[in-house]
Amino acid sequence: MRLLLYNIRYATGPKVHHYMRPSHKHLSRIAAFIGQLEPDIVGLIEVDQGSYRTGGQNQVELLAAALGHYHSHSVKYGLKSFWRHVPIIKMQANAFLARDRIRNETFHYFDKGMKRLVIELELDHVVFYLVHLALGARARHSQLNALYNLVKNTQKPFVVAGDFNTLWGEREIDLFLAATGLQNANAGWLPTYPSKNPNRHLDFVLYSQGIQVRDCQVPNTTLSDHLPVLVDLDVAVDHEQRHAPRPPHCSCLKYLRLGDGIHLDNRAHALQ
Repeated sequence: MRLLLYNIRYATGPKVHHYMRPSHKHLSRIAAFIGQLEPDIVGLIEVDQGSYRTGGQNQVELLAAALGHYHSHSVKYGLKSFWRHVPIIKMQANAFLARDRIRNETFHYFDKGMKRLVIELELDHVVFYLVHLALGARARHSQLNALYNLVKNTQKPFVVAGDFNTLWGEREIDLFLAATGLQNANAGWLPTYPSKNPNRHLDFVLYSQGIQVRDCQVPNTTLSDHLPVLVDLDVAVDHEQRHAPRPPHCSCLKYLRLGDGIHLDNRAHALQ
């Protein structure tokens, strides 16, 4: 199974002052880039569900159509959040794209922070959680504690992936890793931000027991302000289901061993 994690910054490119620009042409470039990697699952951070930037079109649906994938997505703010009523911001979301039909999806919401969404996807043998943690340190640490309470009872092998916004450094997640027993697929802790001169490791793919990482790449592209993380993984199953090894498709910072997983279910509720 191949997983791609990518914060695409609403397909507005890496420059801060382009944040409000139309995204049609750049989204096509991102679609072509993702298509070349042939992922089975794509975790997308910062997608636009239909603001003026996209001419009212949903970027998730456009990417899914271009790739021939199924999709799951939601606005990343709480169900009763003020931000769900603010123009442009109310269209900002996170999403999954999946080569195979999605069976279940669950949208969880943190109690703290501006960005509160956790998407949970479930496949036959693996569960996947997608997050975009808060910029504020106190809210971010509260979210990590809530995330631990969510994933600790997961019955299948699982992956937690997303933009963790570890602005104080990678050690911010040490306690989370110790408590959950998860491992970082990016074994070399390669930086993923900013894309033009990466010096911070903000984007993580963390995996549990029952998952074996075959390869991890950090593709060297400036289509966004973040670098993507590409992971090939095997999940322990009763019968052999692995595909033949895939060659790298892009110029990457380095090749490492990694792992990943996936999972879904259609209920919305707050994390306690």
